[in-house]
Amino acid sequence: MMEFLQTFLDGRMWSLVASSTWQTIIMVFLSTIFSMILGLPVGVLLHVTSSEEQGGIIPLPAFYSVLSRIVNILRSFPFIILMIVLMPLSRLIIGTSIGTMATVIPLSIAAAPFVARIIESSLKEVDPGVVQAAKAMGSTNWQIILKVLIPEALPSLASGVTLTIINLIGYSAMAGAIGGGGLGDLAIRYGYQRFSPAYMVCAVVVIIIMVELIQFIGDRISAKLIAKR
Repeated sequence: MMEFLQTFLDGRMWSLVASSTWQTIIMVFLSTIFSMILGLPVGVLLHVTSSEEQGGIIPLPAFYSVLSRIVNILRSFPFIILMIVLMPLSRLIIGTSIGTMATVIPLSIAAAPFVARIIESSLKEVDPGVVQAAKAMGSTNWQIILKVLIPEALPSLASGVTLTIINLIGYSAMAGAIGGGGLGDLAIRYGYQRFSPAYMVCAVVVIIIMVELIQFIGDRISAKLIAKR
């Protein structure tokens, strides 16, 4: 117990916690942006090419089936394995396969299929009557997507982005197992490998606080978007 308190009161530990927290924030922030860039068009494609019964405005059953299966395959990859497989790509783009920036590549690719499904699910929640009204007024497919589907789905999309960020926080912690940096790396290198429970406890508490804060902010944004409808 005394050793725990001594470590807990050590300024060096808090310096490491602060730097690891910042690394996690950078990883999650950048990978959220890139996963949205990758996942948004895929999610829109999944919705608009689905059957008319599911709300598709350009039904393409064969295309939808192939794209849906590709998304499912990518979603089924365990993140640790995916990160190892993508190490050469990280090395090619970033110049290294370890560290905070290198981890952004596998994090973004791992989250993109999840984002695509969230986008598809959110767009399916849009009232079909609104889409039919837009078609009746002569709106093009692009106008329906950009001015009807996405704006109407914004509250659900906000909740989906919140879930994505929370998942990425968990992924970033797992990335620490193979040199990804951040709070996961801190917990493994200092908490587990050096038998220091104080580091482990601090890393877990900070991750919990981050998740709770993101969830709170996401819920508030979603509620405000619903109120503005």
